[in-house]
Amino acid sequence: MVTENTAQTGENQPALKRVMGPRLLFFFVIGDILGTGIYALTGSVAGRVGGALWLPFLIAFLVAFLTAFAYLELVGKYPRAAGAALYTNRAFRKPFLTFIVAFAVMCSGITSASAAARAFGATYLPEAFDIEVSGTVIAIVAVLFVLLLAGINFIGVAHSVKTNVVLTCVELAGLAIIIGVGIYAVAGGQGEPGRLVEINTADTNWLLAVTAASSLAFFAMVGFEDSVNMAEETRDPNRTFPKALLSGMAVAALIYVLVALTSSLLIAADDLAAAESGALLEVIGVGAPDFPRWIFEWIGMFAVVNSALINMLMASRLLYGMANERILPKVFGTVHPFRRTPWVSILVTSAIAAVLVATAGEDGVSKLGGTTALLLLCVFLVVNISVLVLRRESVEHPHFRAPTWAPITAGILCGYLAVPWLSGRPASDYYIALVLIALGMLLWVVNWLYLRGRGERVTEFDPQALND
Repeated sequence: MVTENTAQTGENQPALKRVMGPRLLFFFVIGDILGTGIYALTGSVAGRVGGALWLPFLIAFLVAFLTAFAYLELVGKYPRAAGAALYTNRAFRKPFLTFIVAFAVMCSGITSASAAARAFGATYLPEAFDIEVSGTVIAIVAVLFVLLLAGINFIGVAHSVKTNVVLTCVELAGLAIIIGVGIYAVAGGQGEPGRLVEINTADTNWLLAVTAASSLAFFAMVGFEDSVNMAEETRDPNRTFPKALLSGMAVAALIYVLVALTSSLLIAADDLAAAESGALLEVIGVGAPDFPRWIFEWIGMFAVVNSALINMLMASRLLYGMANERILPKVFGTVHPFRRTPWVSILVTSAIAAVLVATAGEDGVSKLGGTTALLLLCVFLVVNISVLVLRRESVEHPHFRAPTWAPITAGILCGYLAVPWLSGRPASDYYIALVLIALGMLLWVVNWLYLRGRGERVTEFDPQALND
């Protein structure tokens, strides 16, 4: 969004360098998906569905996989960085709706990082250093963790896709350990195959139990949509994206399902639920008690730290971009003169995350993960509708075209998993999401009143600037 008194920038900037080929993009997709979701939420998902832990992860994959077809068509038609905000703007031309979508994406980054912070304070840090912590200490550690991320974010972090390959391999190693432990244990006669078809119906019907678990497991499959922001840095994106994105998602889903099968075979669902974010550590302890558990503890700690840092970087830069476009008060776009980082946006996003981790309670990982999934389900619903609306707009270059049934089916499933009385998700997910969106709307109104007082008028919205 710009005003009549604000000049457009970036028109004379050089194009981004296209450095990503199929392999780098493939690893980027896997690296974006792997992380806090599976490392921290396996126990919470088991608590909702029971022993059939693999089923929610498979359903979450199907919803994400079908939504990926919409992203592939849109990134082929409009190979620019901006993702959901760009597609919403082109489809509906409603600046406020585009803002809500962009702000929801930003909030999902904050809640995702907050979930990682709670997992760090409650599980991986205490396990790695063999210490016991109480609920208050967990909250304090999680807040300090957020502040540490803010400091790193302020100093400036240079991320490259090649570094992402290394980080992805480390996280893959942790999940490979879990799968290897499962194979070793089952080969030795351990495991209860009957658990794999058990669905927890203690206080609900089987459909609601599966839906509630799938709504939470969806958090583990998000992240792939970040890859569309690499469109301008990918060689031949129309040919590269479909294969890299779909195969990367399929590999990540296979790993998740194998981890879920291993967990259910070795440990009862109630015990997994009791372990909460430490469920995978319990799998190591039961399946291979002689395995040096500290290795997985440090890998798990690294995984949640990396996920949280990436999400906080995204959230602060998105808030900064919206301020530069005058969607939000100008102060959020302030850049530190020496560090050259958006310090006000970093401060605000970190403050929101600190409040969330301090007030989330004992089941904070589940609450914050569920809120992340809810926000992105709503964003994906808009994207699936957008791809159908934009069918009326043609482009000159050839591009991938999704089968019409894919975005229709994905949109229905996204809506189903987001609706309160169908999804079975707890009310806390909606409360947290509504508070965050209400905060965004308040900032929008304040900015609108400020611009009106200066006699400026909103004339255009440019979601491209959200990622510039």
